[in-house]
This record gives sequence, C-alpha cells and structure tokens, in this order.
Amino acid sequence: MEKYQHLNPEEFKVMMSDDVLILDVRTASETDMGIIPGALTQFDIHESDFDQKIEDLDPEKTYLIYCRSGVRSVYACEKMAALGFARLYNLRGGIIAWHQAFPSI
Repeated sequence: MEKYQHLNPEEFKVMMSDDVLILDVRTASETDMGIIPGALTQFDIHESDFDQKIEDLDPEKTYLIYCRSGVRSVYACEKMAALGFARLYNLRGGIIAWHQAFPSI
C-alpha cells in the first residue's frame, strides 16, 4: 500500500488550506513560469540539499506536493514517506493538469 495519495486537481484544490503546506518540487526556472497559489518553491528535487530540506520539515503536517507532470512529485512523496511523513498528497498530472482544470488560477 502506498504511503501517500494521488489527487486530481479538483481534490488537490479542496485540500488547500492554512493547515497544509504546498511543495513545488520543480526547478527555479520552472517555478518562474508560475506556481500554484501558496506553494513553497525552494524544494527543487534535483538540488543536492533537497533531502536536508525535507528532513527539516515537520512530519506531523499535511503536504500537497506537485511538479510539472506528476513524476518528480511521486519521487518526493516516496522520499518523504520513508522519513515518516504520513499525510502526503501528490497532484496527479502536476501543474499541467492544474492549468487544464483551472486555467485562470
């Protein structure tokens, strides 16, 4: 059983609140093109300090995680689950799917 859940854009949007952290695991050049509102962008999964950054996060919080198409965010969810994070949600299809569902957001 996976230790994280996949959400479509509508489900992801419903989960967005002050009680969750949204992690964008794309590169800086990708985030410069736009992010999901409220997302933290300093979590580029390709950077050498990614593991340290996630280890510094509170494993008791809820995390919504996305990338461009949903592949890197799955990898981030797997890494975080291995560290004991229990409430992880991956945006299936990434920001591409988000923009298709919510073109004006």
